[in-house]
Amino acid sequence: MKIILSRKGFDSSSGGVPNPILPDGTLLPLPIPDAHSNIQYKDLHSEALASYDSSYSSLIADLTNKRITARQGAHLDPDLCPGHYRRPPQWRPVFGQRGSALGHLKKQAVGAGDLFLFFGVFREVELVDRQWRFVKTSSPRHIFWGWMQVEEVLLAELAPKKYPWVAYHPHCQPKACSNDLLYLASIPATSNKRTNKSLGAGIFSSVTDNHVLSDPDLRQPSAWRLPYWFYPKDRTPLTFHANSDRWKEAEGFCRLQSVARGQEFVLDAAQYPQALAWARQLIDGSE
Repeated sequence: MKIILSRKGFDSSSGGVPNPILPDGTLLPLPIPDAHSNIQYKDLHSEALASYDSSYSSLIADLTNKRITARQGAHLDPDLCPGHYRRPPQWRPVFGQRGSALGHLKKQAVGAGDLFLFFGVFREVELVDRQWRFVKTSSPRHIFWGWMQVEEVLLAELAPKKYPWVAYHPHCQPKACSNDLLYLASIPATSNKRTNKSLGAGIFSSVTDNHVLSDPDLRQPSAWRLPYWFYPKDRTPLTFHANSDRWKEAEGFCRLQSVARGQEFVLDAAQYPQALAWARQLIDGSE
């Protein structure tokens, strides 16, 4: 199995701000803007926001100073949560990729059985006089927000012929690249049942210290604190992180200065025996 640390959601270049951590601790990963998407921010929903009598589009408008509006296109990808958008009953979690990031996944032979762990940059927000704003004393951090184990890989251009329900997806739109691929989850996200063979897909309902990648002792979100077993030694390192200067050993853990850009970082779990148990703990520990 390969485990892919996949950076997704708003950031400084896509959306322009961190993803929000709501006052009750809920992570809310925000789909990046996409002018070609047939999904608009006003079409998205969140039960967590409903409890604040708020909406996706109003929260995004507040946090971006109205730079991103309700009628702008939203790149709902990866699409993991059943309640975020109205879809056909046959829907299951799906993730699309293209360009150089897809090329890297192909080079690493990512496919059925492999596990994506999605992370992004997050920061606490608060609601003041019915306006959302970032908490001034908070700092942005890289945090895991969801997961998806792959059951099937399809050419996005042809996917709607096999699965008509997927036609809504951004990578299946007319202006999408014909070489895009879709990764489909192993089980529906609505199921709470997992076996030893399937990790399924979903969004973390709560966050523990283990979900936070950023080192609490350092200010940069890209400065990570990882379990000690991540340290490469004589093994193939996490892709894009072969430079030994990026890694530092510490007592009980290791530090990694992650690369500034890049979306998909692949770890060969066959070389890291603790990797699967660690991933399961992230998933099971948030439910």
